[in-house]
Amino acid sequence: MPFDPIDEAARQWARHWDGVPQMHAVTSLMRVQQLVLGRLDALLRPLGLTFARYEALVLLTFSSRGALPLGKMGERLQVHPTSVTSIVGRLESAGLVVRRPHPEDGRAVLAEITAEGRALVERATTALVGADFGLGALEESDLRALSELLRPVRQAAGDF
Repeated sequence: MPFDPIDEAARQWARHWDGVPQMHAVTSLMRVQQLVLGRLDALLRPLGLTFARYEALVLLTFSSRGALPLGKMGERLQVHPTSVTSIVGRLESAGLVVRRPHPEDGRAVLAEITAEGRALVERATTALVGADFGLGALEESDLRALSELLRPVRQAAGDF
């Protein structure tokens, strides 16, 4: 395209409403999210994963026992319980996790990563790191700055 469509949208927006910097920033952020998620999912698709499923496997890899209650997974992944159930169900169908009863809480279910799941995390991580997680256009200092710039928005939303 010979022009930036978000710049043009901001120009048009300014003719009708206030909040141009906010609209420009959020539209840019959402577009970048689409681009990055599309790139990551394309890298993971040949491995039978989406980025959401990859994140769940990584979370289980990081846990000391390789297993977590589904509720805790939802909290840490910051997704709705229904989404965790769906993600774990797909991972289980692929043989990457197994569900087990929680040994101390009869109402809870644990998701436990399998050896196949651990091996796939390694392959997927190699692919993602090799592609700079879709952010290869940014320098390392810019990546740090971006993370810090977004931190107050996340904090205000109650992420931590």
